[in-house]
Amino acid sequence: MLVDSHCHLDKLDYTDLHTDVADVLQKAQARGVTHFLSVGVSMDAFPAMMAQIAPFDNVFASCGVHPLDIDSGFDLARLTEYASDPKVIAIGETGLDYHYQPEQAEAQREIFRQHIRLAKAVKKPLIIHTRQAREDTLQILREEGAEEVGGVLHCFTESLEMAKEAIELGFYISISGIVTFNKAAELKHVVSELPLERLLVETDSPYLAPMPYRGKQNQPAYVKEVAEYIALLKGESYETVAQTTSDNFFRLFCANK
Repeated sequence: MLVDSHCHLDKLDYTDLHTDVADVLQKAQARGVTHFLSVGVSMDAFPAMMAQIAPFDNVFASCGVHPLDIDSGFDLARLTEYASDPKVIAIGETGLDYHYQPEQAEAQREIFRQHIRLAKAVKKPLIIHTRQAREDTLQILREEGAEEVGGVLHCFTESLEMAKEAIELGFYISISGIVTFNKAAELKHVVSELPLERLLVETDSPYLAPMPYRGKQNQPAYVKEVAEYIALLKGESYETVAQTTSDNFFRLFCANK
């Protein structure tokens, strides 16, 4: 068993690479990937994403507005309605990104807080995006009491110190294909130091394909390469990493279902 804990199934190439979502899932399942979390990033795109994944019981969803998509609109009432769908097991992707849009930091922080409050209201964990905003991310999580619902810092590329502080708040750390990149020395160290019991694996597809697929469009099937590389870094078997990260996923997202 292996879970792709963060993918964007609605953003894959269905013109040349795949025929439909069923095709994507079949390719992944052939490599032992059994479950998927398709992550929402904007209000308007959510209904179409849900229609795409509706036929598949092994595909879960999240709803949220990515910090780089806040210009597309944010409506808390509408997001609350989306969160009531039983297929939705998490709130997000939300968080802070000061790398690309530092000028929108204040707006990002306010919308981030609203996501956390919604997650607490509906009792669903959070999916957090954080880039060059370590202090503010942790501060807001603490101030808003995010430990009540927990969640995951996805596609993690920050420091070991931040990872440890997030884990103390009850969060998991999700590792993407970036860990396989030659220049990702700090992330490799972070993964080697963190307990496997707090790690998830993801593709963030269609982005960030792992080696040896770097430069190509990513897809859920490639989460196997991420798990294999983590096994190498931690001196564990692939089977142990796959089972433990899958158990972590279901403990975090499905314990209350």
